[in-house]
Amino acid sequence: MPIPIYDPHPPLDRSLKRLPLLKAAVVFISMVCLCLCGLLYLQLEQSYHYDMERARIASSNLTRSMAQQAEDTFVEADLVLASLGDWIQKDGYGPAQKPFLEKIFAQRALALKQLHGLFLFDREGHWVVTSLERLPHNEGVADRDYFRFHQQNASLLAHVGPAIRSQDSGEWIIPLSRRLNDKQGNFVGVLLAGIKLAYFDQFFKSFDIGTNGTMFLALSDGTLLARRPWEERQIGASLARGEIFSKYLPQAPSGTAMIRSLIDRKMRLYGYRQLEAYPLVVGVASSKDAILKDWYASAYQSSAIVALVVLGIGLFGWVFVHQVRNGERIEADLRTAQEALEVIATHDSLTGLANRRLFERALQTEFGRGGRQASPLSLIMLDIDFFKRYNDTYGHVAGDQCLAQVAELLRDCCQRTADLAVRYGGEEFVVLLPDTEMQGALVIAEQIRRSVMEKNIPHTGSPFGCVTLSLGCYSFVPSGRDSAAAFLEHADAALYQAKKSGRNQVAVECASEPQVRSEH
Repeated sequence: MPIPIYDPHPPLDRSLKRLPLLKAAVVFISMVCLCLCGLLYLQLEQSYHYDMERARIASSNLTRSMAQQAEDTFVEADLVLASLGDWIQKDGYGPAQKPFLEKIFAQRALALKQLHGLFLFDREGHWVVTSLERLPHNEGVADRDYFRFHQQNASLLAHVGPAIRSQDSGEWIIPLSRRLNDKQGNFVGVLLAGIKLAYFDQFFKSFDIGTNGTMFLALSDGTLLARRPWEERQIGASLARGEIFSKYLPQAPSGTAMIRSLIDRKMRLYGYRQLEAYPLVVGVASSKDAILKDWYASAYQSSAIVALVVLGIGLFGWVFVHQVRNGERIEADLRTAQEALEVIATHDSLTGLANRRLFERALQTEFGRGGRQASPLSLIMLDIDFFKRYNDTYGHVAGDQCLAQVAELLRDCCQRTADLAVRYGGEEFVVLLPDTEMQGALVIAEQIRRSVMEKNIPHTGSPFGCVTLSLGCYSFVPSGRDSAAAFLEHADAALYQAKKSGRNQVAVECASEPQVRSEH
């Protein structure tokens, strides 16, 4: 276990946990950027909801205005039909009344600009009276939906049907019709007011609904009557599958909703309202893109500014982090150099084992610890037998290789972290074994001796034919007042005894005299 060559008791401020500057810098910069982005998000979110709420209010007001206008349009025509129906039911529509009715029909049609014309049909659907200059030359209207409706229904209320083309002019009209009964309540004909689709088209054009905005007038069953922008092929199309008719109208007669159009698949904010007096629904829709046009511009501008700020902070952070990393790298290099110097100062360059300086410091440390804990401390001192002959025979380079091999075997036999193998000098080594009694030291010493023998390093200058070791062991319990020199002398005496007894063996130092405990 290497012991540092610097002061092992650092000042108090150095013992405090060091702030991880790099992580703190990255976290701080990230938090600043996240806060800026978060503030931008909150501002854009608030602005978005504000613009959408304004659009909903405007849409709701617009549909209320449209609904009122549409209802007034149909009420005016319906009042005309009701008054005409009262006269006809009272006086009939025979040849004597026909000139008067034609005059009244023409006057009333001219009075209302939304009317294409007023028409009277008998019980067979034939033309009787019209506000036009002449009666159309055709078989009648018995096949029309509105006529069949009144034939089959006794209700005297006004009926609004799907848009149709006028038989005389081909113009698109919305039929508003009433059933006529005689005094006995029998069906005698139908009064019809044709309301121009062009009237609603002009009315719709008076509103500014922006790019891709739409307006529509439809029957309550979803049949489309009029729409802006005008597309003739869409007249009569069914909107029943749309969300307004299938989802929202069943829940409330008016409201607003963001819906994708069934016709052109564009996302729009719809305001809708069902008329109270007639089975009609009006709706106005503003394109989501048009509503958020200013919001998008503000969002792009704000995002660009925040992006530039974040980029600036990021660049500053990158430079700062780069400098911190350079500082850490320099510090790490210094630590590495310090560790390398420590290894050079405390370890033998040839064998890699601890040197005498580290051994002396470790010995003092273990003396103190052993004295405090009353734990045994053992020392093995060993020497390569006939090493001078080995150098003379094989040369000093081979001698250095032999020392390195023995050191490697010695290191392998010291399994515990606390065990310290030391090159004491020349071919002499020591092994310091903390918290180890004599018996344990003998086991390790014998293991070392056998490992070197089994390595079978050739040595013709030795009577054993290979490199061998002589080992001396000493163990005691430190008292706190012990002498390192005396400790080494005991181990050295045991080593001398092993050599004196024939080498290649382990000897121990007892109270009286060294004893040989293991031999070849």
